[in-house]
Parts: sequence; structure tokens; C-alpha cells
Amino acid sequence: MVKTPLLIPLERDHAAVEMIDRPASSAEIHGCLDTITRLNGLFGSRRLTLRHFRRMLRSLPADRPVTVLDVGAGAADIPVTLVRWARRHGRTLRVIALDRGRATLEYARAYTAGYPEITLVQGDALSLPVRSVSVDVVISAMTLHHLGPEAATRYLAEIDRAARRGWIVNDLVRGRVAHALVRMVTRVFTRSAMARHDGPLSILRSYTPPEVIALCQKAGLFDVRVVHHPTLIRQCAVRAKP
Repeated sequence: MVKTPLLIPLERDHAAVEMIDRPASSAEIHGCLDTITRLNGLFGSRRLTLRHFRRMLRSLPADRPVTVLDVGAGAADIPVTLVRWARRHGRTLRVIALDRGRATLEYARAYTAGYPEITLVQGDALSLPVRSVSVDVVISAMTLHHLGPEAATRYLAEIDRAARRGWIVNDLVRGRVAHALVRMVTRVFTRSAMARHDGPLSILRSYTPPEVIALCQKAGLFDVRVVHHPTLIRQCAVRAKP
């Protein structure tokens, strides 16, 4: 039986570099972040992190303050989503939103105005500026696929080091249908040249669930659960610490 192109596995593009990872103007980066936040809202990726986050909090008393670190926070739209949920449910939440890009943090500062629970910090995902087990939960979305295998292993180890209760890594899943869909969506929903370039490339740079499991194991993390959400072209690697 001859495989059709859709059934042939899509190899990861190890060499490609997204425009947002290169030097770029603030206007270009802000336009791309506009697209990312809009698509995150339309397609439910923020709610996906929130769903796993709520499950992780079940073991904590409702009156206990919770600290969260978001690694590679981008616009910080996910921290805003978590804080809105916490306010509605009477939970006390403090979020450190970390990103390495100055222009990205400028955008996030405007986006998080009115949310004093969120603190913005410039820092490196591969060398987190926090003590070991110093935050309750670490979250990270759309960061893993920017990293090659060696850097990704270090990133996962750093996240695990920082987390006291556990962590959630939300990212894209590589596949031919996903690539075609993201290419179409970025042409329909945005005029940002950066978003149109980086969206499909993000799929080519992303990992499959078995590859994420292998990265976790390489980092010495053998009890990580990877949940595939195919309708959202997403996967969440989740580790709840004992």
C-alpha cells in the first residue's frame, strides 16, 4: 500500500528560525502578538492551560495563596486568564510573567494593565531567575517549539526545578494537516507578515507527543503525562509533583 502525502510523517525542521526570534522592530513584534492573543482566544488555547491548572490546584486549600511562573509569557494573555478565573473564584494568585524580549514585555505591560497580581520579568527560559521549588506552579505556552532538542531538555529541567507543586507546558503538535490549517488561518485572520511566516513554521518546528515524552525522559523526568488535544492542534505536558 502506497502512503499518501498526508500519512507520511512530517519531519521537524531543525534549522529554520522564526522571525520573532530574530532582531525585529517593536511594531512587527506587537503586530505578531496581536495575532497570537486573538487566535489564542478564538481557538481556546488559553482555556486549555487553565483547565490543567485548575486540576493541579485541587490538592491545595482554597484559601492558600498560589504563586505561578509563566515561562515565555509573550503577551501575558494566559496569566490574565488565570487571574480573571482566580478573582471569580475567590482565589489569591500571584503570577510572574517572564519573557526575554524587551518589545514583548512592552506589549505585555499594556496588556496586563489593571492586573497588579501579575509581575513582568525579563529573563531566560534556560536559566530561570528563581530559586528551586520557589513557585507553586510553572506554566509555559508556545515556547517549547522555539527550542532545539538540547535546549528543550534544559528548559524542561529548569521548569521542573522551579516548580513546587507541578508544571504545565502547552505547545503545538507537528503534522501535515496542522501545517495546512495554520497556514490557512494566518492568511485569513491577520495581515502581520511575521505571523503569516511564523505560524506555519511553528508547526514545522514543533514536536510530536512521543518526542516530548523523550525530551522529558532525557531531562530525567519519567512521570510526565502528555495529553494530546488534536482538535486544537495542541499538546500539554503535565507533571504533578508528589
